Amino acid sequence: MSESATETKALDRHECKVCGYVYEPKKGSSTGNIPAGTSFEELPGKWRCPVCGSPKNQFANLGSEEGPSGFQENLGYGLGVNTLTAQQRVY
Repeated sequence: MSESATETKALDRHECKVCGYVYEPKKGSSTGNIPAGTSFEELPGKWRCPVCGSPKNQFANLGSEEGPSGFQENLGYGLGVNTLTAQQRVY
């Protein structure tokens, strides 16, 4: 694995399983002065949910806000998808 692949930090969103609060790394958190761009893994160990006070281990990873990697690029492939024009189709 390359160095750059191991150094990238995941900016996945995490949801509190107790109250539903979603930590969004792109926004950070005003509680504890967490700056925008701070991944969930980089949050201090004592950080707690700003709504209900639950610890970090009560959060579930929701993944990236943009959706799965490559999803938009692959929408044109698969069952039931035909983007050929009438002139391109061979019957």
